[in-house]
Amino acid sequence: MNTSGPAADDVRADGLRLVPFRGLRYVPERVGSLAAVTSPPYDVVVRPDGLHHLESADPHNIVRLILPQAVVAGTRHRKAAVTLDRWLAEGVLAPDPEPSLYVYEQHGDGILQRGVIGALELSTPAEGIVLPHEDVMPHVVEDRAALMRTTAANLEPLLLTYRGDGDGAADVIERTVQREPLLSTTTEDGFHHRLWSVTDPAELATITAGLAEHQALIADGHHRWATYLRLREEHDSPSPWNYGLVLLIDTARYPLRVRAIHRLLNRLPVADALAALGDGFRVRRVEGPLPRALESLASAAAEGNAFLLTGDGAFHLVDRPNPELLSRTVRTDRPEAWRTLDATVLHATLLDHLWHIPDAPEDISYIHDTAAAVAQAERRGGTAVLMHPVREDVVRDLARQGVTMPRKSTSFGPKPATGLVLRSLALD
Repeated sequence: MNTSGPAADDVRADGLRLVPFRGLRYVPERVGSLAAVTSPPYDVVVRPDGLHHLESADPHNIVRLILPQAVVAGTRHRKAAVTLDRWLAEGVLAPDPEPSLYVYEQHGDGILQRGVIGALELSTPAEGIVLPHEDVMPHVVEDRAALMRTTAANLEPLLLTYRGDGDGAADVIERTVQREPLLSTTTEDGFHHRLWSVTDPAELATITAGLAEHQALIADGHHRWATYLRLREEHDSPSPWNYGLVLLIDTARYPLRVRAIHRLLNRLPVADALAALGDGFRVRRVEGPLPRALESLASAAAEGNAFLLTGDGAFHLVDRPNPELLSRTVRTDRPEAWRTLDATVLHATLLDHLWHIPDAPEDISYIHDTAAAVAQAERRGGTAVLMHPVREDVVRDLARQGVTMPRKSTSFGPKPATGLVLRSLALD
């Protein structure tokens, strides 16, 4: 890790500390196209057909590293490490010549997003520098830790947000995007991606000093952040494992979209789900198609807790929970903003109390795409619970209070494309 010079020295101990690294990037001449080797983050690639599509897009698609396929977990992780080593030896991936911070831009679907990718010094939630807002699932952290440990690499950046105040980092970003980028590509979702390196010592110092005045919210990547912290504990300090790959976005300048993550109850038919509600909620059948049903959900969510259940070919709006039921099932030692979250009521009242469904992978799948959740519920005979998104200010306020939301409560986006720049800890 290059921590010499003003970019690393002139920082406050109580703020973000972002340092340059030698990024690993695909060599364009060795792959079909940069778009063909990228992928969404590992937890968005949830369907086998999506995984197979990415694998067939190019033999060097990054999904072969972030989601290697084998029957045994240990074999999967070793397979990823062997693949990474082979691609480096063959020149498919190559390190940049000097440590850099990377300015990253995404543009599409009416959104322009710009931020900085770098290696961020790790901190615990108690330190108040990087704020988580969701709980994590231990088995996912264990799997990600085994993959990172075996590959000795950060294969995809976490998405972190902060609220800038016109600091110098923003100025450097806006100047940088006027230059010729290192790479430019358009992925099949229509988003345009560009990446620049920042190596000038003065510009690095300006970015680092500006970010050191802020705290960040984990927008996407809670399991990987928990993984970073676990792996840091396994190594003596100082160490490259004291840092993790992140993308930092100033949402005062470039607001993200916050979307819901839906639940698929694999073993619970819709009829059984509705019957178990009793008089605990109001239940109404609403008209489709899906966009129209989601409008009904949004209207109901503006007045209180609301969920849309489907999977039987119809849409059932579940809202107006019985206050007495909530008082018996939702813990009272948390702020009201937490107690009234849809995700809180879903997990505490519906899943735990009324439906008795454990939060286990075989029982609950977490799906970002609304149409995919509906289609899978219909195919499996289960129930899709469609959620309404939480506002970013609610998420940030709870995080600052040290209160975590139920896992998979939010989906911030657009998420960075995986595969544009990687970090090998062997190079630090």
